[in-house]
Amino acid sequence: MLVGCILLNRTHVRQVDPIIDKLFEKFPNPESMMVAEDSVLVKILRPLGFYNRRAKSLKKFSEDYVKKGTGDVNLLYGIGKYASDSWSIFQEGKKDVVPEDKELKWYMETVKDEKHDL
Repeated sequence: MLVGCILLNRTHVRQVDPIIDKLFEKFPNPESMMVAEDSVLVKILRPLGFYNRRAKSLKKFSEDYVKKGTGDVNLLYGIGKYASDSWSIFQEGKKDVVPEDKELKWYMETVKDEKHDL
């Protein structure tokens, strides 16, 4: 999920969907991602733009993930507010998150509305 959030930075899901499976086929775990050849990562990430920056971020993120785990995702390289909010909502089940992202705002409003309907 966090890798998906990193890929979605300044990119639409329509661009990410076609490459994410290729990325995980080539690098199925954080250990393989953190030692990936830059040129191989860049080739996969090229359709998203910012491919050099993304490759660097994914490698540093993966290294942090291996060393630190997910105790506090905010401590992991490349994790911003969107990824942090997404993690809190979808992995930790928190209902008090106040996201800035429009899709996460929509989701939280939908969840709140569904709760009132019960």
